[in-house]
Amino acid sequence: MNSAVARKRMVAELVKRGITDQRVINAMLELPRHIFVEEAMASQAYSDGSLPIGEKQTISQPYIVARMTELLALTGREKVLELGTGSGYQAAVLATLADRVCTVERIRPLAMKARKALDSLRLLNVNLKIGDGTEGWPEEAPFDAILVTAGAPALPECLVEQLAPGGRLVIPVGDRLDQKLVVIKKASDGSVTREEADDCRFVKLIGKNGWSDEQ
Repeated sequence: MNSAVARKRMVAELVKRGITDQRVINAMLELPRHIFVEEAMASQAYSDGSLPIGEKQTISQPYIVARMTELLALTGREKVLELGTGSGYQAAVLATLADRVCTVERIRPLAMKARKALDSLRLLNVNLKIGDGTEGWPEEAPFDAILVTAGAPALPECLVEQLAPGGRLVIPVGDRLDQKLVVIKKASDGSVTREEADDCRFVKLIGKNGWSDEQ
């Protein structure tokens, strides 16, 4: 597999589907997505679909990674919080586009694999911890941008509190099967607006302010 050619095809498809942020396009053109999936699935890494990464979790399809990142409207100066590290690919995209990334993963084996992949790319501006992402990362707050990579039953208020004035929060909200991408914008005076974007389908956001394991 020629990964560079495969990435070009992947990105061409993203552009065809409406991704216009050139910084996002460049980041996804550069990052080797195949190192974030199981070796047996490397040949499928650049197709526009989600793939299993173990522990009943998935790596999101390239389009949804690009779309959610584009909705954050990053300029390169931001401190970003990601909830649900998973494979580490979304964190890698964010690290390429922002000043600093704090990412939280509740499943230790996934966190360890993600850390190894990120380190192999020398993405040293990513700080990863194992814990309940639904509580955010209060010690590191406030954040200029927050991205949640799992479906929540409702918007956790603690995340809005940890969002800096002028910041954006992108989160899938809905039931266990279908969600909508919700974009929260916090104005400089602290007031908050909410917009709905694309339909989507994510694994459940599990934790204190999300779904419980039993649900």
